[in-house]
Amino acid sequence: MSTHYHECEKAPSKDAVRQLCADSFPSGAPESRRLAESTAGTLSVSAIEAKELVAALHTLSHHILFHNLTAPEQILVLFPKSFHPSLKNLITKILLEHSPTWRNEALCNQISLPHLVEMDWRVDMKTASDSVSRMAVPTCLVHMKVCQLELSKETLDTMLDGLGRIRDQLSVVAGK
Repeated sequence: MSTHYHECEKAPSKDAVRQLCADSFPSGAPESRRLAESTAGTLSVSAIEAKELVAALHTLSHHILFHNLTAPEQILVLFPKSFHPSLKNLITKILLEHSPTWRNEALCNQISLPHLVEMDWRVDMKTASDSVSRMAVPTCLVHMKVCQLELSKETLDTMLDGLGRIRDQLSVVAGK
């Protein structure tokens, strides 16, 4: 995926690599000048090299989440062949340790539209009597259960078409 991982070889300890992997995950990490400067100081590299490393680790962690990579073998093949084997194993282990937390965090922070899980509706005719004349009043009862997700345009069009038909049926009943 990237050749910038070699900068990790200059890390003073495993904890420094662990911290770098954790710090590189958030969405703003690749653009963070503060993170690039602190990484440059820790690894004794230029700020540009540090920024490229943070961006590479950020991309790698998001790639692992997006493709749901859960086995070390799936992640190890993403590193360059010439990359230090024990460092490759360490980064893989760290990313696998953090991925469940990152996945939950990503799911909680995602922006999505409400999703209609279930809708139950019916039209009841309420009748009332005033001496001789009878009056029928249509009443619509709607129960909706909603959850958050994103809809494709086709799905949204289908749902709106169905709701339009319900509206038309209610108009017919109300007109009687």
